[in-house]
Amino acid sequence: MQFPPLPPDAQETPEQAVHFHFEDVEFDLPDTEGLTAWLLGIARNEGKPFFEVNYIFCSDEYLRKVNVEYLDHDYYTDIITFPYGEPGDIHGDLFISSERVAENAQTLGVPFLQELCRVMAHGVLHLAGYGDKAPEEETLMRQKEDFYLQQLPR
Repeated sequence: MQFPPLPPDAQETPEQAVHFHFEDVEFDLPDTEGLTAWLLGIARNEGKPFFEVNYIFCSDEYLRKVNVEYLDHDYYTDIITFPYGEPGDIHGDLFISSERVAENAQTLGVPFLQELCRVMAHGVLHLAGYGDKAPEEETLMRQKEDFYLQQLPR
């Protein structure tokens, strides 16, 4: 599904470009200003224009319902990306299951926040045009995620 780009005067300033929403879950998201700067840095490093990103954190069931309703996929996932604007524009809604992220973090033996940031970067990389369906795409996506996780403020 393709949506028309926003006119230039409708673009937001970088301070307003990233929004965090909580649907049916609650958790502490520390340093949202630092996270915003980090996410804007990913787009800048990839040479992509950053318009607006809404992160919508939700439960497994909420995200599965979104997956069924909009993509006709009946399975759980950690993130669904809905892009807006032109391909490569960092502009969209990113639905993230915090329950799936927590389970993945436990399986991988990493802190929840590290895995959450990986998934958040993953969404921005999808908006930037990176895929993860073919093995070589998935390898590049993981390399990019790992690179950007190293750029997180400590």
